[in-house]
Amino acid sequence: MRIAVIGAGAVGGLVAALAARAGHEVLVTARGEHAAAIAAAGLHVDGGWGEWQAAVELVESIPNRPIDLLILATKAHDSAEAIAPWATHDGTPVLVLQNGLGGEDAVRDALPCSPIAIGLALFAVSLTGPGRITVTGPNGLTLGGDSAAVAVVEPLLRETLPAEVALAENIRGAQWTKLLINQVNALPAITGLSVQQTVAHPGLRGVLARAMVETVAVGDAVGARWGRIGAVDAEAVARVRAGGAAAAAELAVQLAAGMGDVPNPASMLQSIRRGRMTEVDAINGVVVDYGTSLGVAAPVNAALVGLVRKAQSGDPPLTPAQALARIPAPS
Repeated sequence: MRIAVIGAGAVGGLVAALAARAGHEVLVTARGEHAAAIAAAGLHVDGGWGEWQAAVELVESIPNRPIDLLILATKAHDSAEAIAPWATHDGTPVLVLQNGLGGEDAVRDALPCSPIAIGLALFAVSLTGPGRITVTGPNGLTLGGDSAAVAVVEPLLRETLPAEVALAENIRGAQWTKLLINQVNALPAITGLSVQQTVAHPGLRGVLARAMVETVAVGDAVGARWGRIGAVDAEAVARVRAGGAAAAAELAVQLAAGMGDVPNPASMLQSIRRGRMTEVDAINGVVVDYGTSLGVAAPVNAALVGLVRKAQSGDPPLTPAQALARIPAPS
């Protein structure tokens, strides 16, 4: 296959490198020093799935060659700008591989004839330097979406991904479950700590738990049919719904344990370290926006959005005590 990965950062770069290792022709887009490193030597991957150098082609303009699959792996807020130039490939299947909600809407606007698959990655991966990617959590991926796109993407992922590929009948519900899991992202961005460190801190764990409770309440109000993502399913969500912050804290501990011993900086902290915008508006911001429209309060998520925005504007990391002082206490 000839595959174009739009946004070959940590997640997109890993998928590109896996496909190239399997013998597929892979084109990628990237920016800055990372792009220069890819152009010079390809992508270097190490960590949980082995070590190899992947030969991929960096493209700076839209290729006229036929493309068998487009993979959109930018941050959600970059989706519209990133996918719009590829309108000449309308009709080509697209895999949206992002955190948060909304990326598929940008694809449907720009490429209305393209079937869309949605991939929800549970593997943890870090961009450890220009052209260098480290797999810190070798977990699987959940896939769903338009059947025509899934028919193209599923065999590719089963061939290349050294982990479980689970099919979701209800991908929208699975996206909401992933949104719940992605609540682990904001506090590392604010404090500079890893996910494991934030969950180990009692005060920060409490904040995370309350943010998760808000996410469940808002998802319920939206009418989300919570789907399975890894070990988190509708029953786990039901325990949070019934048990509140205490049950959510237990889930947070389970999520951190599943990440292993390698510190996971989470994608938002990685973005801040690289001077980039984070996905906070597509994760915590979505909870706040839906909550506002439906009359469901989400004050913890709102506070996290504000603090992450300050961090991505250049404010220094907060200590746990400083962060706790800026987040509403339980009522």
